[in-house]
Amino acid sequence: MQSLLRKDMARKGVSLSQARTLATLEREGPRPLTELAALEQVSQPAMSNLVARMELKGHVRRSADAGDGRVVIVSITGPGRAALNGLLERRAALLAQHLAELPADEVATLEAALPVLGHLVQSLGDRRSVGASR
Repeated sequence: MQSLLRKDMARKGVSLSQARTLATLEREGPRPLTELAALEQVSQPAMSNLVARMELKGHVRRSADAGDGRVVIVSITGPGRAALNGLLERRAALLAQHLAELPADEVATLEAALPVLGHLVQSLGDRRSVGASR
């Protein structure tokens, strides 16, 4: 399934790094370029290049910070949200297709595990927020 998603992203002209960065901006809101690089665990020059490519596609916007004009703030745009939503919809459709092919007892097992997985995801999200605010 992952290779299908990557192929789909490539057809849409969005790399995995771009999709991850768009998702971070959608979830976290506008961020300084240096903070975005740290969140995505890449160097500042790599993030600057990635943002430049995304800006050419109209997926993100760069602006100067009101308090410090040297700081670059990156935010997602409407077309960036549309691209991200399209990728998420495609992923959901592929997952639904694969789930439909599973036997009923395996689907029931997955459904029973959803509350625990939800708690796990929430816990990991809380830890990431704490780490990002340091």
